[in-house]
Amino acid sequence: MILNADLHVHSCFSMASSKDMVIDNIAPQAKLKGLQLMGTGDALHLGWLEIIENSTKYIGDGIYSTEDCDFVLTTEIEGEKKIHHLILIPTIEIARELGEKLVSVNKYKDGRPRTKMNGKEIMDLAKEHDCLVGPAHAFTPWTGIYKAFDSVHDCYGQKPDFFELGLSADSNMADTVKELQDIPFLSNSDAHSPWPHRLGREFNQIELEDISFSSLKSSIKQNKIKANYGLVANLGKYHMTACTKCYKLIDPELAIENKLKCSCGGTIKKGVDFRISQAATWDKPHHPDFRPPYIHLMPLAEIISMVYDKGVTTKTVQRKWKELIDNIGNEIEILINTPIEKIARVNSDLVPAIEAFRDKSLHISPGGGGKYGEISFDKELREKEVEKSKNLTLDNF
Repeated sequence: MILNADLHVHSCFSMASSKDMVIDNIAPQAKLKGLQLMGTGDALHLGWLEIIENSTKYIGDGIYSTEDCDFVLTTEIEGEKKIHHLILIPTIEIARELGEKLVSVNKYKDGRPRTKMNGKEIMDLAKEHDCLVGPAHAFTPWTGIYKAFDSVHDCYGQKPDFFELGLSADSNMADTVKELQDIPFLSNSDAHSPWPHRLGREFNQIELEDISFSSLKSSIKQNKIKANYGLVANLGKYHMTACTKCYKLIDPELAIENKLKCSCGGTIKKGVDFRISQAATWDKPHHPDFRPPYIHLMPLAEIISMVYDKGVTTKTVQRKWKELIDNIGNEIEILINTPIEKIARVNSDLVPAIEAFRDKSLHISPGGGGKYGEISFDKELREKEVEKSKNLTLDNF
């Protein structure tokens, strides 16, 4: 069987997460998105484990099921140097054992526990309990592995089970780095709210023998990921080098020359695109034979928001989104496969935008510094934004 899986989200117990991130909201929204398997996130938090037990039915081999979708236990841990690690866990019993052994001051306060353990120690602990482990959003400038290391081996001492790309990167970018050639890539949403423009904005299409932790583990290790789906990389909020205060895009070399301080007084963060260029072995991607296609997505609600010039969470956008879902089906099908004439019968206003998304003619003002990129039909706006960052000098910085 082939199913869609988003394996990295957070619960209501994580800092900066919505109080609505509970199973009873996540599961039905996952179904509307077109996802069949979800990571629980935050599986070392005792309060969250209790909610999982009360809101799902355990059907064996690591799967906690609801009427709308199935769940597998996952957690993100912040380790030494503030690097984030993603762990896939076989059962609640093992999650509790991991929690007991994790050296952390906040493991029962925050859904994402912090520890002084390094990557090798975290990997050893995970492997001891038959878990899968790898770097979370690996290129992100605040908490990604490449923030602090030039190699995944320097962090873990060995190859991780997988490598999560993060919202600001895709396979074409990551496959310029030679050391990643034999590591499976995961693309997950890292969602902090259950709403359609967050949940499943990145996901994996995986071939499984059956719905079980054992099958999921085997499929990841045997490279049975059939496709990675994710944001167009420059929509990611750390894609370009930019100021974290005024969000001005800045040439990376100029930023370094200016000691990563912006003229507005803010801190400049290196973009994912620049960090990958520093780590890259080749100018162009070298995809290994097993690497699946990377299929770019944009949240449907974001496209509706652009067309109607209304905020994503406004009643107008949410109503238009629900009309499409109710009349056509899940979001992934609408974005990628539904015939345009069928979409037109529900909402003809959206046809030009869906067509532009599919033929890649929508234009993006790139994200950076913590601000997501923005989509529009305005090609000149995008080109001016990029050129402005290239043309900065110390004199006009």
